[in-house]
Amino acid sequence: MNLATAPRIWQVGALCRAIADTLEARFNPVAVQGEITGFSRASSGHCYFTIKDGQGQIRCAMFRRAALLLDFAPRDGELVELRGRLGVYEARGDLQLIVESMQRAGQGALFEQFMRLKSQLEAEGLFDSARKRPLPLMPRGIGLVTSPGAAALHDVVTALRRRVPHIPVTLVPALVQGANAPASMRAALSKLYALVDAGNGAQGTPSRQPPCTIDVILLVRGGGSMEDLWAFNDEQLARTIVQSPVPLVCGVGHETDFTIADFCADLRAPTPTAAAELISQPRAVWLGAIDLLADRLSDGVQAQFDVRHQRLDLVAQRLGRPSGLAARQQTRLARLAERMRHSVLLKMQRLTQQQQALEAQLPQMLQRRMGRQSERLDRAALRLQLLDPHLVLQRGYALLTDAQGQPVTKVAQVQPGDAVRAAVTDGEIDLQVPPRRLL
Repeated sequence: MNLATAPRIWQVGALCRAIADTLEARFNPVAVQGEITGFSRASSGHCYFTIKDGQGQIRCAMFRRAALLLDFAPRDGELVELRGRLGVYEARGDLQLIVESMQRAGQGALFEQFMRLKSQLEAEGLFDSARKRPLPLMPRGIGLVTSPGAAALHDVVTALRRRVPHIPVTLVPALVQGANAPASMRAALSKLYALVDAGNGAQGTPSRQPPCTIDVILLVRGGGSMEDLWAFNDEQLARTIVQSPVPLVCGVGHETDFTIADFCADLRAPTPTAAAELISQPRAVWLGAIDLLADRLSDGVQAQFDVRHQRLDLVAQRLGRPSGLAARQQTRLARLAERMRHSVLLKMQRLTQQQQALEAQLPQMLQRRMGRQSERLDRAALRLQLLDPHLVLQRGYALLTDAQGQPVTKVAQVQPGDAVRAAVTDGEIDLQVPPRRLL
């Protein structure tokens, strides 16, 4: 082996730094146009995403200082122009672009397709609120369409078991991501529709198995990027959803995600868990309602007994001796006292249960309210910071004021020899207006 021609053996970190130096010298600063995907904003204020086109993609990081200067909220699918510096993230050996500024260059191909289909279906009336049906108060059965391996299935089943373990759930599995997902979900929904029709038509028909009664359908999937959720923006899936014979709830993605399926469904839920909770009143609510009705029935029966006893007492007063009347009144009084004591105990128990429920919910309510107030404060602080005049001064501008401290915005406000003061980012400069030149 000729050692003179052998390649140099690099340390990994040294090679990454050498590549970074080469990129710095060859490309930076760099401007690039592409479509955003996988956008996320960390609690620190830094933004992380990928910029891509049909031929490639680059990981990007936009630190809090640059992110605060954005005049729009970036989202997946938007076409943007970025300016920044290419580098190598040595910990992973990844090529990344440190973004210093971002502006819209269009809305991206996927987003444009979404808006075009949304406008078409809305014009056809598929989103009209008049055709959307209220959810059943107590469904006899629930139909569910999702992927068997998805976390959304676990979330929905957990919520339903906790709230309505007595209601049967019919799962029809389907793909919820990828090119074959729209057709798979359409087939699953059609199968559920057939089960609904068969269950309704089988009423009173002798059969070895009871009819499958489904009063509401859930179409759910967990969160993801715009590409991950794109199957729910299929036109034929939308038309299948509006053909549902029973109310259909769509719970796709997170709270900020919207798909065409959401607009076509009878009700949109922000998450799969929320979809399950919307169609399932907790068992405790129905047990409480039964207890209330039982109390009303008992009170009504007791009231009738009281009326009859009063009439009987009146007749006895006319026929019996005073001593017997006194004994009966004492018995009646004792019975009324016992009823009163029992009623007070029941009301005290209910008040204690309500107080315990409120005490359990109060910390969560306060936490959510404090979270919303904190978000409002952060947004107000950001808007206030964007109005800071020092941001303008940092770009090379200066603020001129006359001897009285009034802003100088026109030449006519000063005369040759007048003293003016220029405010820049790190202090003030005293100046004097020079003689005007004749043109």
